[in-house]
Amino acid sequence: MILVNGQETSSIHVTDRGFQYGDGCFSTLEVRSGAPLFWSRHRSRLERDCSRLHIPFECADALDAEVIAVAASGGDGVLKVILTRGVGGRGYRWPDVLQPSRVISFHLRPDYPASWASSGVVLRLCQTRLGINPSLAGIKHMNRLEQVLARNEWPDAEVQEGLLLDTLGWVVEGTMSNLFLVRSGRLETPRLDRCGVAGVMRELIMELATSLGMAVREVRCRLPHVSQSDEIFLTNSLIGVWPVRRLENQQWQPGPITLGLANAVEQAKNQESLQSSLSRGTLGSNEGNPCIA
Repeated sequence: MILVNGQETSSIHVTDRGFQYGDGCFSTLEVRSGAPLFWSRHRSRLERDCSRLHIPFECADALDAEVIAVAASGGDGVLKVILTRGVGGRGYRWPDVLQPSRVISFHLRPDYPASWASSGVVLRLCQTRLGINPSLAGIKHMNRLEQVLARNEWPDAEVQEGLLLDTLGWVVEGTMSNLFLVRSGRLETPRLDRCGVAGVMRELIMELATSLGMAVREVRCRLPHVSQSDEIFLTNSLIGVWPVRRLENQQWQPGPITLGLANAVEQAKNQESLQSSLSRGTLGSNEGNPCIA
């Protein structure tokens, strides 16, 4: 099921600025038994990103209702929510009157082996570098060419993810994930004030670690700092937590802090699934909503 501005269709206007310029933002979330996990967190992130991009965050009730409807249509899978500045003429200047577009689509869940979560994954260093731009840092905007180029640097199925540095050589994130390091019992993650995506799962991991009494800090680090870590793991909303077992020639075993946080994330997902199932249908209705075309 795909909804574009409330209508079931797979088409969007060719002059939409999301298509023309990547002028928008998006979020991807897991669906379990028809329940969109951590939707409130993803919704808040979308609202923050839209605010920073000066895209009106309108029709919130309609967005909630559409997310619930599309998620319920597919059972277990992946939901992608795209918000663009809407249709506009040729040229970079946006129209005086904005009518943002929203696209919500359901997809099959990636068939990741369970061993990646239990035994760890192989991480490689990418040659593609992330450009430094504080005005876009943290935003999950629709311009993802750096990640596209980086992900296609390797065809090797033995490598599951790539590590991205910025143009100054600082460690930032994975091509599709955020990075965490464990050092002397403390949790660290790269700062995202100059580039990178502030993931919803990254936010949750930091909250869970703090609630468990663990010191958490954002750092600016280079590769030797990563290599000297006791544990390394990756996160996003679909994978949850993946321990890293190898980066280039450095190897690790999944550690107790990584596995403990992975378990805490799974518990949070189960609780979220239960709560979402119980409250499904209470976030709004399309009936009489003027934002639905």
